[in-house]
This record gives sequence, C-alpha cells and structure tokens, in this order.
Amino acid sequence: MKRDPLVSILVHTRNSQRTIREHLESIKSQSYRNIEIIIVDNNSTDKTIEIEKEFASNIYNFGPERSAQRNFAAKKAKGSYFLVPDSDMILGKNVISQCVSLILKNSNIKAIVIPEKSFGKGFWTKCKILERNFNLGVDWIEGARFFDRKTFEKMGGYDEENTGTEDFDLPQRIIKKYGKKSVGRIKEFIFHDEGKIFLVRQLRKKFYYAQKLGIYKRNNLAYYKIQTNIFRRYSLFFSDPKKLIENLTVGVGLFLMKTLEFAAGGLGYLKGKYFN
Repeated sequence: MKRDPLVSILVHTRNSQRTIREHLESIKSQSYRNIEIIIVDNNSTDKTIEIEKEFASNIYNFGPERSAQRNFAAKKAKGSYFLVPDSDMILGKNVISQCVSLILKNSNIKAIVIPEKSFGKGFWTKCKILERNFNLGVDWIEGARFFDRKTFEKMGGYDEENTGTEDFDLPQRIIKKYGKKSVGRIKEFIFHDEGKIFLVRQLRKKFYYAQKLGIYKRNNLAYYKIQTNIFRRYSLFFSDPKKLIENLTVGVGLFLMKTLEFAAGGLGYLKGKYFN
C-alpha cells in the first residue's frame, strides 16, 4: 500500500454554476495533494462546464441521474480511493488527509463518514441548518462519502435505479456485508451550501425523490423503518432542547418544515408505488 495513495474525487454536476467554483477550489486547496478530479456533467445549459474547464481536464457527459454519473466517474478514475461529494459542498482543508490516514490505519474500514454543516440565506435555510446540527453523529442519518475502491466495486457502486436515497443505500449495504465497524468517521467538516431554500421547491424535491423510496425500502428495510419514523426524527430535536429555545421561531419553522417534508415524501412514495 502506497503511503500517499491516489484519491479520485468523483464530481457530478447539472446546472451547478452557482456553487461549482467554490466546490472545485476547496478540492484544489486540500492539504492532501495526490488527487485527481473526475467530473461527470449531465447536460448543463448554464456556465457549469466553462467553469469546470478551469480546474480539470477529465470532464464527461453522462446521465440520467446522480447514481449513474457517479458510477461512470468511478470507471474513469484511477485512484485507490473515491471521495463522492455533491457539487454544492465545500470541503474542509483536511478532509482527504484525515480520510486517507484513518483508512490506512485500520484495514477493517471500507467507507468513511464526513460530518456536514449547512450554511445559506433565508428563514427556511436557517431551519435546515438547525436540523443538520441535530443530525451530527447520528449513524442512521449520516452517510459515508469516502470509499475504498475495491469495496465500491464489489458492492456494484451506487444503485442506478435509486435516486434520492443513494447516499444512504451504498454505505448501508457495506455495513450489511462487513459490519458496523467497516464505516469510520473523521472530524473535519464538509460545508453544504444550501443557498436560499424556498419551501415549495423543497417539498417538490422531497416528492420527486420519494418516488424511488420503494427501492430503498426493499434493500434497507431496517434503516427505512427508523428513518421514516416521524416520532424518531422529532425525538432528535428534543435531544438538546436548548438549541430549539435559543431561536424559538426557527425551531417552530423546523417542525413545520419536517412535517410538510414527511407529507410530501409520503405522497411521492405512494405515487412511485402505485402510479409509476
């Protein structure tokens, strides 16, 4: 095993001009230097490709969704390890170095969770930021984004029928095969640029992705039952009541947003099950 193995960053984009520059700058600024960037776009019509060409030469076009883009990027990659962020994420400077250090120290680890913090503008974005603060360290919510290549390939990569819950699906399949200790966690953060969240747009997104929830349920029933339990979700918010009380308006907004998201997700699930 090389001391500084090559890490492939699998970037997927679609009309990502708002965030892609900062995303790629954060990759280029990593303290760990032995990396390559593989970008797979999906027919962007804005300036995404133009910006990407400033940072990388390995740029491809493929679709139709994120899972397929990621798997295509993995086939083009040369690295021993894969990092799979979203294009609206900014990596902390030591994300890759901490992931490599951890996985080289422990041969049992096949995938690594990188904790996330959100930022952005607007009331509903504040609600999302508060929600993510409660999710930190919760193993049935956080999903791994760093993978050992051999394990990734053995698992068949991302399920291309599954869009919306693929970030949970792959790590959970790894845990099923190799056990809970096969997924590690680092301390460095990824910062998720939420932009300005509009509630109606957020609910439409939940409805759309939930149409594939039946596939996730079939493959990960135990996790599905926990993650879709609204009372289990709400109990997280009361695990630290001080966070809710400090900004009561945002706390109330968080409960309203999550309730509406559950409703939109439920309708999407029913549509996918009975009408698709």
